[in-house]
Amino acid sequence: MTRRLAQVAKKVGVSEATVSRVLNGKPGVSDSTRQAVLSALDVLGYERPTQLRGERARLVGLVLPELQNPIFPAFAEVIGGALAQLGLTPVLCTQTKGGVSEADYVDLLLQQQVSGVVFAGGLYAQADAPHDHYRELADRNIPVVLVNAAIEHLGFPCVSCDDAVAVEQAWRHLASLGHERIGLVLGPGDHMPSGRKLAAARALAPQLPDEHVARAMFSLEGGQAAATRLLDQGVTGIICASDPLALGAVRAARRKGLSVPGEISVVGYDDSAFMNCTEPPLTTVRQPIEAMGRAAVELLNAQIGGSSVTPEELLFEPELVVRGSTGQAPRG
Repeated sequence: MTRRLAQVAKKVGVSEATVSRVLNGKPGVSDSTRQAVLSALDVLGYERPTQLRGERARLVGLVLPELQNPIFPAFAEVIGGALAQLGLTPVLCTQTKGGVSEADYVDLLLQQQVSGVVFAGGLYAQADAPHDHYRELADRNIPVVLVNAAIEHLGFPCVSCDDAVAVEQAWRHLASLGHERIGLVLGPGDHMPSGRKLAAARALAPQLPDEHVARAMFSLEGGQAAATRLLDQGVTGIICASDPLALGAVRAARRKGLSVPGEISVVGYDDSAFMNCTEPPLTTVRQPIEAMGRAAVELLNAQIGGSSVTPEELLFEPELVVRGSTGQAPRG
C-alpha cells in the first residue's frame, strides 16, 4: 500500500497524504487533483478502491500513425504525462498497416465517450486521404487538437513546428558550408508539412530543379531510395523531412561508396531519440516536442472545460542541431 501511495504521488506530483485522502474519500482535495490521482491509478495498473470504481475515468484518445519513428513515442510521452496531470487518462491508438485505421479508432473512441482526441501525424496532413471521421468529431462537438500542419477547413486548433523556418535553417547551414547542389527528400505529394518545406526551399532557391526534389514514404528504406535518385543528380547536400529519411540518405551515400560528411552532407528533421548516437551523429532540425505537446494538451483541456478555442495554428520555432553528418562541400 505504501509503495502504491508513493508511486501515485510521484506520478501526479502531490504528497502521499493527498493521495490517501482521495483513496479514502476524505474532503479537502480539489476536483482536478482528485481526478489526476484516479487517472494515475488507472495508468499505473492499480485497482481503484471499491467505492470509487463507479466513477468513469475521463478518457482522451491519442492517435498516432506508428511507433517506429521515435518522434511519435516522444510526443506520446509528453502528451500522455500532461493529460494525466490534469486527471485525464490517455488512450493510445496506433495504426497498423492493413489493420485498424484512423477512422476505426475514431469509432472506437466515440463508443468509449472520450472527452477529446489529440492527433499527431495523421491523415489530416494528407490532402488526398479520407477525412470523414474528422467531420464526425466536429459534428459531435468533440474537442480535438492536431499536432503539425493540417489541410485547410477542418476547423480544429493546431500546434505545429514551423516547417519554413526548419528548411531555412537547414538550407543556410549547408550553403554556409559551400554546398550549391542541395536536394530535398520529402514525404508524398499531398503531405502538407512537406509542401510547406518545398515552398520554403523554392523561396530560398527559386532555380531549384525539380529533379533535386525526391518524394518518399516516411521510412528508412524510402529515404534510401529517394536519396539514391538525388545522388545520381549530383547533389552534395540533402535535407530530409524526417530523421528516418535522413538515416536512409546516409545509407544510400555509403552504398555508393560516398563518405558522410566528406563527400555528402545530410540534415534530418525532428531530432528524435538516439540521433546523437548514429554514425556519424545526425545533424537535424529539432522540433520543440515538450512545448508543443503541452500546448496541445492546454488547448484540449480548455475545450473540455467549455472554453471556446479559435481554430488557428500555433507555430513553434525549431532549432538546428549541428552534429557530424554535415561538413564542407567537396571541391571540384
